[in-house]
Amino acid sequence: MKMIPNKDQIRQWIIDNPAQSTKRDIALAFGLKGAAKIDLKRILMDLEQEGDIAPRPKRSVGALPPVSVLLVLAPDSNGDLFARALEDDTSPLILIQPQKGDVALAEGMRILARVEPVVGQDYAYRARVIRTLGGTTHKVLGIYRQATEGGRIIPIDKGADKEWAVARANSFDARDGELVEAEQVGPRRLGLPQARITARLGDPSAAKAVSLIAIHQHGIPDHFPDGVIAEAARAIPAPLAGRTDLRAMPLVTIDPIDARDRDDAVYAAPDGAGGHVLWVAIADVAHYVRPNSALDREARKRGNSSYFPDRVVPMLPDALSGDLCSLHQDVDRACLAVEMRIDAQGNKISHRFVRGLMRSAASLNYGQVQDAIDGHGDDQANALLDSVLRPLYAAYEALKTARTARGPLDLDLPERKIILSDEGEVTSVSFRDRFDAHKLIEEFMILANVAAAEELIALKRPLLFRVHEEPSPEKLDALREVAQASGFVLAKGQVLKTSHLNRLLHQAKDTDFDELMNITTLRSMTQAYYSAGNFGHFGLALRNYAHFTSPIRRYSDLIVHRALIAGHGWGDDGLSPWDIENLDETAKLISDTERRSMLAERDTSDRYLAAFLSGRVGAEFGGRISGVQRFGLFVKLDETGADGLVPIRSIGREFFHFDAEAQVLVGSDTGVRLGIGQRVTVRLAEASPITGGIMLDLLMLEGKTLPTGAQRGGRKFAPRKPSKTALKAEKIQRKVERKRR
Repeated sequence: MKMIPNKDQIRQWIIDNPAQSTKRDIALAFGLKGAAKIDLKRILMDLEQEGDIAPRPKRSVGALPPVSVLLVLAPDSNGDLFARALEDDTSPLILIQPQKGDVALAEGMRILARVEPVVGQDYAYRARVIRTLGGTTHKVLGIYRQATEGGRIIPIDKGADKEWAVARANSFDARDGELVEAEQVGPRRLGLPQARITARLGDPSAAKAVSLIAIHQHGIPDHFPDGVIAEAARAIPAPLAGRTDLRAMPLVTIDPIDARDRDDAVYAAPDGAGGHVLWVAIADVAHYVRPNSALDREARKRGNSSYFPDRVVPMLPDALSGDLCSLHQDVDRACLAVEMRIDAQGNKISHRFVRGLMRSAASLNYGQVQDAIDGHGDDQANALLDSVLRPLYAAYEALKTARTARGPLDLDLPERKIILSDEGEVTSVSFRDRFDAHKLIEEFMILANVAAAEELIALKRPLLFRVHEEPSPEKLDALREVAQASGFVLAKGQVLKTSHLNRLLHQAKDTDFDELMNITTLRSMTQAYYSAGNFGHFGLALRNYAHFTSPIRRYSDLIVHRALIAGHGWGDDGLSPWDIENLDETAKLISDTERRSMLAERDTSDRYLAAFLSGRVGAEFGGRISGVQRFGLFVKLDETGADGLVPIRSIGREFFHFDAEAQVLVGSDTGVRLGIGQRVTVRLAEASPITGGIMLDLLMLEGKTLPTGAQRGGRKFAPRKPSKTALKAEKIQRKVERKRR
């Protein structure tokens, strides 16, 4: 049982944390639960009466009926559920007090509850559930179309198959053609489901609305609460006291040319014995984002930053992410740093961690560094060439040797880059350059992440591991089928290792199937995730791995930093008892938010690509079949890397059989086979910037015109207009395929 803090300890806490003086905040800070909270309340009342602390603010209580219909909100960082009155967005906060036998509640559920006012807390009511009133409130994002009596919402989701009716009273004065966010109103009855517009998001065709659509569609928080902004604004630079002074070391940051936040800095030097000494310094976000602070709760909720072609939705406010936590050139910055010694073959011999203060010698970008190494650098990079850059590359050469011996999965997938004008219009789509400078930073970061995991295991401290499990047998079978259809071999009957997959990728290298096999291998992988348990990292071929190097943009790394701080006794901002108790929940939460960001980023790219191609309807493109389903073909276009669908109803004049095992469509009359990896010429039939959907017509297969097939009954062939049922089935199938991919 936790010891109750004495009055002096509570006084000091309130002085140190003036914005967190509620009973709830203090209880969380000292790890108090249950009956201990009653004792805490008594001590606080004594302190108020003695005049040692100001009376705690008492909220004015509105007049909610004793029995009310409530909307359940998301759990807070302590796992408590709150609610608000269903029809009143401004109603005071209501704490839901669960009782034995209650149905499990989730965000968006409607409940009938008995409420009673409370004072002296950071919520105004307590509620006890009488009964639930249905499932989660359905959210919809779409285009509003006015009608005589209200209007309709046409969803923008490619998989949506229904419209929503909006009564005039629920229209929020939305204009015809506006992008809106809405929620379901009332239970589903006959006819169209009813919705109430909750937000107007403007012109959906505006260039900069593309990422906004994905942000709202996937529920990514894109505005910081006032309290979070205020807390970030109060932060001041960390002092040197209690830190190792690293300011004389010429650490440099190497990032994309448009980077705004700089998490990591690097330095290397020969050790005099054929090996190297490597330093990796990482922004000390834990100094500014304290456990259970407003900043911490918001960062945990977001989980990570989300990156789009036209904007970033950061995990932390700009006062931290773009300033105090960012390792900018020529300014003192707090950091956690690791010194690692490697031998001539790149094997790590030892490591040690310090909490330090650094000063970046230069903010460099990847192309700038590579140009200097290649002999045509600018003045800034050339000034560091012999003292900093060449030693970094020498250490990287050793790390490459160790990497080859370890044999991680060697995927080679070009990264697509969407270039926007100042107005947000797509000007071009290309593939990002990938230099040795990129790979150097990757190898340094991987080694630092391994060191962090090993350090915390040795200290016997809880942490979040980055876990990547091997592919499932079903996914391996699917990969094997694609490999065989492409003329390659992935043997069966052996314990899978990354070397087996690398052998397959090597077979495909420099062939027409190179990109296809890389994409298919990637799709066969399981999704990496965070876990308090250590299950290894299959793709990197590593036994111990954690994320340590990006705490500005990933909450997982902040947890690892706190664990290191607690393990080394570097301050009172380490891993808290609450952090430890809720580690499993945090792991799941941030794994989910990472997946959410990935889907939003992919949907945004799809919409930008569709917008880029929308002015070229009717144009012909080369591509390769990247997927085969009963309802049609997916084709990846060579020029942009965009994926489009060729519906089966538009292919030829014959019936096509789907062979799921061979992953081909076979013509019933001509016997023509359409399979993964075949080169095709297609015509762009439709490109929808709103949904991101691209529809294609198949013109040529492997450079030849597609056979037409027989004309049944001697009648002239004319494709029939598909039925509504067929179209709906096609939409559902496409949605399933998108989720699978």
